[in-house]
Amino acid sequence: MDVTTIGEDVPLLEGIRTARAIRRLKPDPVPVELVRKVCEAGTFAPSGGNRQPWMFIAVMDPKKRAFIAERYRNRFREYIAPAIEAAKDPAYPEAKRRNMKAAIYLAEHLHEAPVLLFVAGWTRRGAPQLQALFPAIQNVLLACRAVGLGASLTMAHRSHGREIDELLGLDPDRTPSCAMLPIGWPKGKYGRPTRRSIDECFFVDQKT
Repeated sequence: MDVTTIGEDVPLLEGIRTARAIRRLKPDPVPVELVRKVCEAGTFAPSGGNRQPWMFIAVMDPKKRAFIAERYRNRFREYIAPAIEAAKDPAYPEAKRRNMKAAIYLAEHLHEAPVLLFVAGWTRRGAPQLQALFPAIQNVLLACRAVGLGASLTMAHRSHGREIDELLGLDPDRTPSCAMLPIGWPKGKYGRPTRRSIDECFFVDQKT
């Protein structure tokens, strides 16, 4: 697979508008060169003083993925429980119900995702440099969209952050991970997510 040309012709705004979260992933392998390519896109994010504090750890080893997935599921069950209870109401919005089902699917099949990409960065003045790390994450998500990979953003692993960071060879106090992106070939399709009109949240000079 020649990764040098994959995704290079996707129009920017089209990619932005259709890069919805993809949580249903095929277990098929993803070439490490393609993972490297989407992470390279992350390095073009802005960072204060051009410090570039980011690190990308792609977990592709099945045993490590299983270790992470088990801990992720433990936290996710607690997190999703109120939504599952609320969804018993027939009036529960269908869009939220679909999102919940997709999130549950991801948690149950996380160990099958061929790549668990962790984004980490060194701290500054005792705190993670999230103002740089999250733009880098968005770049990675958009690059995944461009090359045809499915991806989503989650932080639920942070409840076991120290244990997982140590597994990744990170210092939990100096270079903690801030997010995990399960990546793989999508079972579904990219498309425009539901969004309220820009006219509801765009103002000139002041909010009216």
